[in-house]
Amino acid sequence: MTCERLPVMPLPFHLVTLTHATWDRALACARSLGPEALPELRLDLFPETDPRDLVRALGGHCLVTCRRQSEGGRWPDEDETGRLARLLGAVEARPAWVDLEWDLPVPPALQAARPGVGLLRSVHVAPGVFDLDQRVAALPEGDAFKWVGWAGRLGDSGRLRPALVWARAHGIPLSAFLMGPKGLVSRALQAAWGGAFTYAAPDDGPPAAPGQVPLATLRAWRCAGLPAACGLCGVIGDPVLHSRGPAFHNPRFQAAGRNLLYVPLLCGEADEAAEALEALDILGLSITAPLKLSLPQALGLAGPLNTLWRRAPGCPWQGANTDAEALGQSLSHLEPGPVLLLGGGGVGRTSREVLAALGRPVLHVSRQALASPAAVAAFAPVGVVQATSLGMNPEDPPPFPELLEAALPGVRWAVEWIYKEDTAFALWARTAGLRLVGGATLFEAQAEAQSRRLLEGCG
Repeated sequence: MTCERLPVMPLPFHLVTLTHATWDRALACARSLGPEALPELRLDLFPETDPRDLVRALGGHCLVTCRRQSEGGRWPDEDETGRLARLLGAVEARPAWVDLEWDLPVPPALQAARPGVGLLRSVHVAPGVFDLDQRVAALPEGDAFKWVGWAGRLGDSGRLRPALVWARAHGIPLSAFLMGPKGLVSRALQAAWGGAFTYAAPDDGPPAAPGQVPLATLRAWRCAGLPAACGLCGVIGDPVLHSRGPAFHNPRFQAAGRNLLYVPLLCGEADEAAEALEALDILGLSITAPLKLSLPQALGLAGPLNTLWRRAPGCPWQGANTDAEALGQSLSHLEPGPVLLLGGGGVGRTSREVLAALGRPVLHVSRQALASPAAVAAFAPVGVVQATSLGMNPEDPPPFPELLEAALPGVRWAVEWIYKEDTAFALWARTAGLRLVGGATLFEAQAEAQSRRLLEGCG
């Protein structure tokens, strides 16, 4: 396997796709990136402007691409002649790099511009296709290479690592990653696995593809400098892309000088999650709905648990429930008495166990175990614990509103697990004048306990 290396400007690690609605905004973003990031000029996103003018406005400091509709772009597939003409028009203005599809011959006009213009060869394969090894074994003419697939399962990204390791060992600038939210880990760990560069969304614009991470996030995670020995941790469940976990744990890992990265891991099935633990060599996890009970059970542990860690891949898993610790701390400061508990999932079960351990009478209500307003009124709860998933979405109503109304005469406090501040339940509690322990308070307490265990137990 040989590949001729040409003296071109090296690609920086971060390539930032200019996805802005106007060229003025795109240009302002490009000028603010700094030397360690290169803007990707997508000619298909600015079809009304002469491509030479776009490149000159950037001073040639860009990677030029014109993406077909079948590959996630906007250029009609049936107008291949026009697409290549637009790409070669941009070459006349001498951009730093040009992206040409893997299987196309190099046009004479582009060949004549080399080596001053770097040639990136790219391929986007269909979902279910994984031909990376074959592609790497037969590289086309080029200076750098990009292979993009689709993550159907969370563990799919682990299949990229051998080819990336091989490419780095042989001095071949290769980036190989998977699109989709389950492929996010392949973008974040690109450098650790041997990839030469990765794509980022602009901080002030939308992502160009599913799973693309904002530049500021990649920088905060220090993805460009992650070593091969970097250990992977994350929050697993569905949904998790909104999670505050990465912003909480990564700074603590960095301050402790640990080679650990914490990312969101989207997965709602225990079998798929257990498979991903091994495929990605995951060392530590925060577990959220719907996996707090099912994932520990799949690993032979008693749940529900919200934290897992191990010393190294292949080592036994250890688990803890820092949710229980956080709730117990909060309840110790609240008025004693009967408690109305709403929610029958893993969080509801954890809440019931904590309340029982503290000797508090509990009326536990869920969709599978309903109660009447009269029963709630007779129970006369002093507190309400909201452990359902309602509140994750802005349009969610409060849980069991008729039961909350029945609880009002004697209730004094409320606890909510959802850590958004504007949930319908939080509004109900504040309107009623209750003492509210919000989800953000519980999150901080349980996450602090998680960080301690991950730092002590991983790696």
